[in-house]
Amino acid sequence: MSSAVSPLVTVDWLADHLTAPDVKVLDGSWYLPQMERDAEREFLEAHIPGAAFLDLDKISDSDNPFPHMLPTPEKFSSHMKQLGIGDGHHVIVYDGAGLFSAARFWWMFKTMGHDNVSVLDGGLPKWIAAGQRTDAGSSSNSARHHTARPNNTIRRNIEDMKRNLETRREQVVDARSQGRFAGTDPEPRPALSSGHIPGSLSLPFVELLNEDGTLKALPELTRIFESAGVNLAQPIVTICGSGVTAAIPYLALSVLGHSKIALYDGSWSEWAATDGAPIEKD
Repeated sequence: MSSAVSPLVTVDWLADHLTAPDVKVLDGSWYLPQMERDAEREFLEAHIPGAAFLDLDKISDSDNPFPHMLPTPEKFSSHMKQLGIGDGHHVIVYDGAGLFSAARFWWMFKTMGHDNVSVLDGGLPKWIAAGQRTDAGSSSNSARHHTARPNNTIRRNIEDMKRNLETRREQVVDARSQGRFAGTDPEPRPALSSGHIPGSLSLPFVELLNEDGTLKALPELTRIFESAGVNLAQPIVTICGSGVTAAIPYLALSVLGHSKIALYDGSWSEWAATDGAPIEKD
């Protein structure tokens, strides 16, 4: 497959292609502690047939003090090999919330140069609602060769973000809740101030989703971004609390055909913990 694969696939598409030899399905479910859900246990109870479980905490950079930071290319490829993901596979990632953590994995694959990756729109809830079957238990996978070819053009670090305060070359879109952005609600991570990067725009990721966990239609997505003050003709960086839900507006922008997008990997957990990084409150 070419790098022009769609960012999203539907339940019907996946049902039609589930047994194709070049399609590999991954359950990328991950939940915030307050959601009180156990992603791996839920996978063992019910998952899309043939899917393997991808653990966000295990595949992230365990040596980094900030959560969910990208792993080294070597660590990423090692995990993919164990899961049976090869260089030629079209990877379909889904999660149990509808559209939540799957977008982060989709972005991770793209940062590692694996562009043949899509998100299942609506995830496992949509799959089950459509009457598709699920399997239980663990999955076994034959090891495959995977080569990471890092694409750093779609990733930003804190130095990039500090420079952007001066240049304003890229718009910064914050996917956290309005209260955390404004500084009126606390951050879930202790000792972190809420607020936002000066000049950034608030667009809570939930505004981009339908009630069934699917991404909203293209005209509605355009309206939502523009209503948040985003100029869709200019470069954009997305951020959130720890780089997970920032991938949802990133995905939505990709669906809209926007190509000048990046994601700030450290996001607010790094920015708010860094001495000298300015914080604005409304």
